[in-house]
Amino acid sequence: MKNLSSWLIVMFILMYWLFRIIVAVTGSMELDFVTKPINNNIEIILLFVVLACVPLIFKRKLIGAIIYLLSYGGYFGKWLIENVINMVNNEEILSIEAYTDMFFALIGIVLPIVALFDILFDKTRKANPKDKKTDWFYKNEQYDRKLDDRADKNNYKTL
Repeated sequence: MKNLSSWLIVMFILMYWLFRIIVAVTGSMELDFVTKPINNNIEIILLFVVLACVPLIFKRKLIGAIIYLLSYGGYFGKWLIENVINMVNNEEILSIEAYTDMFFALIGIVLPIVALFDILFDKTRKANPKDKKTDWFYKNEQYDRKLDDRADKNNYKTL
């Protein structure tokens, strides 16, 4: 992760994950909070899924972003589409709590999409792949230091 945007996306994912932990705890204790979980049991399962996906996203693995998108898209997507359809058809007047729930659900869908596109369009991931056969030699700092010490002892310096 060499881009500032990649670091910021992972930070926002972690902040949203912490926010969802607070939502799950307040939902299970039946306390008043800004938003309520859609399904508390699935919310807790998703917390552990995201916990497993964040290191994969951090390591720029595509599978982590796909699992993150599928899990949050499945959880928030259906609920968000139903509420948007109800809002468009004016079948029922939505409260401010419903709008805030929709806002946080929209954030929960946008973050995985942004993470997926960030990994897909990352040029450094494709331009500098890791090669275990040669990286031990070319990226070894101890070999560089030994070579520098030997070069100094041979007195091949020019005036």
